[in-house]
Amino acid sequence: MMTMKLKTYQRALLALLSVVLLSLGWLRTTGLVLLVALVPLLLISASYDSSRRSFWRMAGWTALVMGLWTIVTCWWIYYAAAVGVVAATIVQIVLFGGVFMVYHYASKRARPVHAYTLLICGWLWAEHFYLNAEISFPWLVLGNGFANDVWAVQWYEFTGSLGGSLWVLLVNVLAFEWLTKHTKCKALVAAGFAVVPLLCSVVVGAMWKAPERPQATVTVVQPNIDPYTEKYTIAPLYQTRMLTSLCGEAPEDVDYIVMPETVVGDAGDAIWEHNLFGSNSIKMLEECRVRHYPQSQIITGAMTFKRYASEAEASKTARHRGDMWFDRYNAALALDRDSTLKVSHKSRLVVGVEKMPYMNLLKPLEKLIVDLGGTTGQLGVDKYRRHFLLRNDHFPYGVTAAAPICYESVYGEHFAGWSADGAQLMMVITNDGWWHDTEGYRQHFSYSRLRAIESRRWVCRAANTGISGFISPKGEVVQSLGWDQRGTLTQKVQPLSEVTYYARYGDYIGRLGGYVYLLGLLYYVSYRFRRKNHLVD
Repeated sequence: MMTMKLKTYQRALLALLSVVLLSLGWLRTTGLVLLVALVPLLLISASYDSSRRSFWRMAGWTALVMGLWTIVTCWWIYYAAAVGVVAATIVQIVLFGGVFMVYHYASKRARPVHAYTLLICGWLWAEHFYLNAEISFPWLVLGNGFANDVWAVQWYEFTGSLGGSLWVLLVNVLAFEWLTKHTKCKALVAAGFAVVPLLCSVVVGAMWKAPERPQATVTVVQPNIDPYTEKYTIAPLYQTRMLTSLCGEAPEDVDYIVMPETVVGDAGDAIWEHNLFGSNSIKMLEECRVRHYPQSQIITGAMTFKRYASEAEASKTARHRGDMWFDRYNAALALDRDSTLKVSHKSRLVVGVEKMPYMNLLKPLEKLIVDLGGTTGQLGVDKYRRHFLLRNDHFPYGVTAAAPICYESVYGEHFAGWSADGAQLMMVITNDGWWHDTEGYRQHFSYSRLRAIESRRWVCRAANTGISGFISPKGEVVQSLGWDQRGTLTQKVQPLSEVTYYARYGDYIGRLGGYVYLLGLLYYVSYRFRRKNHLVD
């Protein structure tokens, strides 16, 4: 690849331009600029030769871009845990910066198509790895940058957000090729790859129609309890009375009343799973439901505890006090006309808050886990997804709902898996108050728009504060209740049963990218050993 000539200040300007373009999709503007966001970084790479000194200089620019991108878009993590910003930045630099540096190294010694393959497939592998690793914060998956441009990515029902990442990477490479070669053919190819998916999205969105089905009435509750102050200064039962008061705003024929994450249950009113109705808060919610909404199901977030008879029976995540061993869960509970209480545990936990990664190695450091409003320490998890079944006079054959908790709505494959397993409605329960009035809770809400498209389900979102609302299967926000507001919203939604291609097969693009990346690396190494030089003629 021919080396371009750039001065240091030009490289600095290009690096800053790349940071700006990469960040805009997460800052309430548009993610479409992601289609050229890596071009400035590719130009910097092209300006260096194959020497060792040039390699380390390029590594510095790459680290700068990846680090600033993370800080600009995710600085709000600081309000919950300052160390989280540092950790997220380091991982982003090492993982994705490392992938880019593999491309940079190969681009000086291999044919361009080989280097581009390593960049595209390596990035997809890195995103897939980050989605499934013990240390996981896949907030900046490139495909997530289109969360505010849902009209442009209706085809996510086939590919998921990694399809958006593939689109971004392909167009960036093609745009870079056109910019450096200046041929009409390359310009047309780059424009085609940029525009055709947009046209396909418009067609897919126009063609998708929800089948005629009976509608369920759902009320979401936003109590707006400050997690840093009121959560601990207001008595638990007073908070529960606030919830029952808000429930009174639901219509009489409501089918679901949905409340936020961990809104009931704490040390003052512990909810033990062997005696769920022993909690005063649960009793109050059940009395409210029976008295006013006997046909409905109340879904609420809670902190629950599970006791084990002995240490031998305890799980790996169990903790102990004296001779008692128990697990603590971030859970969703469902109360309905069967007078039973169903439980679903959060299984995608926040690293450093709810989970200590690599427990076998880092168990001694568990006490360092950040206290985030009552969800501190290694929590227990479910090994499989649980659903809530509601039967009433409106739905004698039943409606199945799932309740992903907070962070679980970031993981497309995990989220869509509920619909593949039979969930007809998605009730996202969360508490976004940790991040104050920043971009954090807005980004989190917008991800639910992508999840709605990927699974083609209604998303009914109840946030303690942040944004509660209703999102259609096309990712359109039908109703919303914003930051620092206390109240309820009610909407009629359709339970849907059709399973999308993405829900059925998950992040197949990431898995395929990983296989091709490995083959590409092996191919490169084998030829380097054979020729002892470059792969170019």
